[in-house]
Amino acid sequence: MDLDHAAVLALYDREMREGARPDGPGTRVERAGAVVRQTGDAHGWNGVVWSDLDEATADRVIGEQIAHFTGLGLDFEWKLYAHDRPADLGARLTAAGFRAEPEETLLIGETGRLALDAGTPDGIRIVQATDAAGVELVVRVHESAFGTDGSRLRHRLLARLAADPDTVVAVVALAGDEPVSSARMELVPGSRFAGLWGGGTVEAWRGRGVYRALVAHRARVAAAHGCRYLQVDASPMSRPILERVGFHALSTTTPYLYGG
Repeated sequence: MDLDHAAVLALYDREMREGARPDGPGTRVERAGAVVRQTGDAHGWNGVVWSDLDEATADRVIGEQIAHFTGLGLDFEWKLYAHDRPADLGARLTAAGFRAEPEETLLIGETGRLALDAGTPDGIRIVQATDAAGVELVVRVHESAFGTDGSRLRHRLLARLAADPDTVVAVVALAGDEPVSSARMELVPGSRFAGLWGGGTVEAWRGRGVYRALVAHRARVAAAHGCRYLQVDASPMSRPILERVGFHALSTTTPYLYGG
């Protein structure tokens, strides 16, 4: 049976967006009228994860979220999906001072139906990061693969592992003792979805199946935790790999950033 795109997208919106839960210690998720937002400190992710707006209410609600976050001295993100309404919400956010980041594709796969039988590439071993030393390996790959500072990732992973270790799985692929790829997975207790995040491979090891091996490893962990679906906000680089193993494109998502 093929994936029922409309039904799974509606379930995703309900469980992971409208029913979002804090993604780390020291954060809170609240419904504020027509939006669901997360608020924490400057080290974490702050923003709007879900909204139910129309042409008559959108501009007012956008202004209310700007006032909320800037009043706390926080930069924030409005995570906009292609199926969100009104249809011109992105243009309204831009007019209010947000800037759009590159679009990503929302991919969903069923853990029991993904083609993940390929083994780990020769010379590679996968280890789980459970302490500060392991987190440093994850951050090293992140900084090399994406060319960005990993300070925020380090802070969030250490805090999550200390406070809620059962809700995050961080993994590193090692060639000998050298970290060459890393990724993480976030588990939401009671949800049918697990989120795959941050998958990156250093340039010299791309195209060898390391990223796919990390997807397979996390999928097996998710299935063991009873998660039916895996969710990825995929870049153009990772989307073809994930679609080849059975993920389906259900929507697109664009981060709209305010401040910073």
